[in-house]
This record gives sequence, structure tokens and C-alpha cells, in this order.
Amino acid sequence: MEGKEISRAVVKRLPRYYRYLGDLLERGVERISSNDLSEKMRVTASQIRQDLNNFGGFGQQGYGYNVEFLYNEIGRILGLDKTYHMIIVGGGNLGQALTNYVKFEKRGFKIIGIFDVNPELVGKNVRGIEIRVADEIPRFLRENDIQIAALTLPKSQAEEMAVLLVENGVKAIWNFAHLDLRLPEDVIVENVHLSESLMQLSYNISRRQETGR
Repeated sequence: MEGKEISRAVVKRLPRYYRYLGDLLERGVERISSNDLSEKMRVTASQIRQDLNNFGGFGQQGYGYNVEFLYNEIGRILGLDKTYHMIIVGGGNLGQALTNYVKFEKRGFKIIGIFDVNPELVGKNVRGIEIRVADEIPRFLRENDIQIAALTLPKSQAEEMAVLLVENGVKAIWNFAHLDLRLPEDVIVENVHLSESLMQLSYNISRRQETGR
């Protein structure tokens, strides 16, 4: 559906569909109804149909969904049929953990550079990638086609680095720093606030303890 604006809520559910369908594929399941998928995902069958209708449907009356076809189509919608070159700026524990997560490459996200300002980290090898000094970033970006930069820097350094990345052509930033970046509108930013997620978990634990459920 070219040009149709898809709500953020729908976009957030697409990776979950992709993950569940991938699990079904691994178990050899060939087709599934929206009702069965809703039970697994804890999303109503009606919501599933509405979500997928944003992209043209994919189900057949009386048959349900072909698992492999739907998995591949959602992957295409998510852009996972492409390869994206990434760099990680911040070679500490989080940056190294992201680099070591091999499933990124299976999804088409290829990490080709890691950078840090800490001389104690520069030169360290993480899964075959040497951590470079941050001063090399502009030249590296000129010499390589980089679609995504992951920021795993402290809050005090993140905004200045984000500006540098954008000035050197980066148009998508995966931000793990504890601040909301102020960048031009044509730059895509996905914020990952780990502490906020943990606080939501804390809230839910507290609520359960209060209600006894």
C-alpha cells in the first residue's frame, strides 16, 4: 500500500509477528489461523487481521495464513530483505554485547566498525572487528556506505557525536544514550531507553504486589 501512513503501534507489532512466525517455521508449521496466532501473541484475531490488512491482507478464507509466505512478506515490509551496514559508537560493555549478537547479521544488519574515545579500548578485537579511535569516524563514513549508527555512549557525549554522524551523512541512529536527540527531521532515530523499560517492569511488579494478583 504505497504512501499509506501506518501507525507506530502497528509497526511495533510487526517484529513480534516476524519472531512468532519464525518460531512456527522452525517447528515445521505450514499454516495458521488468525485465532491460533492470536492465542500465541496475546493479540486479538481482529487486531491481527486489521494490522495485516494495512499491507494487503495475506490470509485466505477457510485456510488462514501460509506461515512461510507471511514470514517472508513481513520480513520484506520490515526491510529485512536488504543488507544494512552499521557502525557502533561506544566500544564499552554494551557496544561489545551488540557486536557479539550474531543474529543481527542473520537479519541483514552487518556491523563493520566500532569506535571509542577510550585509548584502553582502541585496538581491542570484538568478533573480528577492531575498535578504532573515534577521530577516524568522518573518514570511515566517507569510505564506507553506512546506513545505521548505534550510539552506546554516555549521555554527556551522545549529542555531540550524533551531530558529527549526521554531518557526515548518517541518516539513521539507534540511540541507547539516556537522552532524546535533537536532530534534523530527515534523520531517523530509534531510542532504546533500557532504564525506562526496567522502570515499567518495576511498576508492574509493584502493581501486582499491591493487588495480590
